[in-house]
Amino acid sequence: MNNSVTNTARLLWAGLRALLVLTVVTGVIYPLAVTGVAQGLFPGKANGSEITANGKVVGSSLIGQAYNLPLKKGQETPEPDMKWFQGRPQNGLGTNGVNTRYQLILSGATNRSGDNADLIKWVKDAKAAVVEDNSTAGYKVKPSDVPAEAVTSSGSGLDPDISPDYADLQIHRVAEKNRLPVAQVRKLVDEHTDGRTLGFVGEPRVNVLELNIALGELVAKG
Repeated sequence: MNNSVTNTARLLWAGLRALLVLTVVTGVIYPLAVTGVAQGLFPGKANGSEITANGKVVGSSLIGQAYNLPLKKGQETPEPDMKWFQGRPQNGLGTNGVNTRYQLILSGATNRSGDNADLIKWVKDAKAAVVEDNSTAGYKVKPSDVPAEAVTSSGSGLDPDISPDYADLQIHRVAEKNRLPVAQVRKLVDEHTDGRTLGFVGEPRVNVLELNIALGELVAKG
């Protein structure tokens, strides 16, 4: 009987010691080591890829933002502020996305099939809006000019980037709204176009937040 109690106590003590050691190693030492390495080698990414403007954090390069006008009385959905470059659709399409206007409670896509009647209508309506919004007196957008990501949301609904084609399509409208030369705005887009990662991974892209920060600075100088 005494031997049984002694063995049980010894096993419990061994288990407790293992628990304490593993708690310290995996719950304290390992997280601190990983955090230290991340902060030392990749501080920007470790802290959320923050983007600053005028000394303040204004967002993350990984998360898209909305550029809308304030809601008017009776409105439920804000209108886009056309003086800024616009990103991909912010709420899936129409009102069918689980992520609404880049609110980070949820993320997701439409989960509609390509032949879904509602999805087809949303895409057609979105394309018509892109054509109308980006056509100016001296520059007319054709439906065939509209790239796919201008009328569809990403899988997460939070994509911060657009293609150079979609950025180029918006240049004349942005220049007109901000009273800037088209060539100056085009140069801004070119300066904020990133190529394929490592030269072959992914596609060229433009981060909308970074581009709009640069646009705001350009307008302020003018």
